[in-house]
Amino acid sequence: MIERTNQEWLAALRGPDRKALSDLRAFLVRGLRYALAGQSNVDEAIREDFAQDAMLKILANLDSFRGESRFTTWALKIAVRVAFTELRRRRWRDVSLNGLRESPGITLFPDTLVDPTAGPEQQALQTMMLDTLRRIIAEELTDKQRLALVAARVQGMPLEEVARRMGTNRNALYKLLHDARQRLKNRLQAEGLSPEDVLGVFS
Repeated sequence: MIERTNQEWLAALRGPDRKALSDLRAFLVRGLRYALAGQSNVDEAIREDFAQDAMLKILANLDSFRGESRFTTWALKIAVRVAFTELRRRRWRDVSLNGLRESPGITLFPDTLVDPTAGPEQQALQTMMLDTLRRIIAEELTDKQRLALVAARVQGMPLEEVARRMGTNRNALYKLLHDARQRLKNRLQAEGLSPEDVLGVFS
C-alpha cells in the first residue's frame, strides 16, 4: 500500500482515485482480520463484506474526519464498529420477538434472583419482592413496553435490532423504554417502595 498523509488520503478518495480505494479496502480487510480474530464464524468473504460496508460509510463521512489521528486509524475504527454492529445483528437474526412474548419462562425478574445462600427470612422477602415486581409489570406496562424491556434488558438484543423487529426506530424505542421505566417507578412509589428498597432486599 502506498504511504499517504491524511490530506493525501482525503484528496485521493474524493477523486476518487481507484488505487486509493483499492489500497484502503485491502487495509481494512487486513485490519479486520486481526480485530475479528476471535470470531470463529467470520471468514475472508465476510470480512470483505464488512470492509465494503465500511468503505461506503467512510466515503460518506470524509468531511467528519478532523485529523486528530492517522486517517487509516480513523477508517479502521469505523470498519470495526460496522463489523461488530453487523455481528450483533446476525446473532439475533433468527430470534423471534413473538417467541419472547409467548415464552412464560422469560421474565424481567427470574426466580434465580433469589439468593440460595440467604436465610429463610431473606429468601421469603426476595420472593415476595419478585412477585410484587411481576404484578406491577403485568398491571402497568403495555404489551409493547414489556416486549421491549424483555428483548433489550433481559435478552440483551441490540436496540437497533429491537426497533427493527418492532417496526419502529431507535428514538421511538428509547421513548417506549423511558416511559416504561417511569411507569414502573411511579407505581413503586404509589405502593410505598423506592428503587433503593427493591435493591436493598437483594443486596
